Amino acid sequence: MVTYGDVMIDIAKSRKIVEDRDDMRKLDPDTQREIQESAADRISERGDNILVDTHCSISTPKGYLPGLPEWVLRKLKPNCIILIEATPEEIAKRRAGDKGRNRDMEMEEEIELHQMMNRSFAAAYSVFTGATVKVINNPQGQVDEAAKEMVEVLR
Repeated sequence: MVTYGDVMIDIAKSRKIVEDRDDMRKLDPDTQREIQESAADRISERGDNILVDTHCSISTPKGYLPGLPEWVLRKLKPNCIILIEATPEEIAKRRAGDKGRNRDMEMEEEIELHQMMNRSFAAAYSVFTGATVKVINNPQGQVDEAAKEMVEVLR
């Protein structure tokens, strides 16, 4: 398993253009695209059957940025896209308790919109790649059940 954001942050830090993960979404779109492409190259070099943990879309000051744009999808060639979701209320509580990040505060309505955007992006990715899309609910305290469902999808 590889976390796409970790690869991106490593690339951006090596170029000395960000200090932390939360700076990434504030980069201009052209720089983000270049880093996304470099990360896709690094990940695709690892071979087949890789589980990639990433965001379907990223909320930026200029709008939603696809987490897996066409140039990334061509390189990664996913056969399954899994969205892990919780209620907007649960997500807001989790984020409020995450002191290790410098997040923008989002209201539950904004989180709900972001989840709708994620589903829309996932459907578009599926049309482009032929990958299946599965939405898995991850309620607070039930991570084991969500993990079991994900394992079944990946078999």
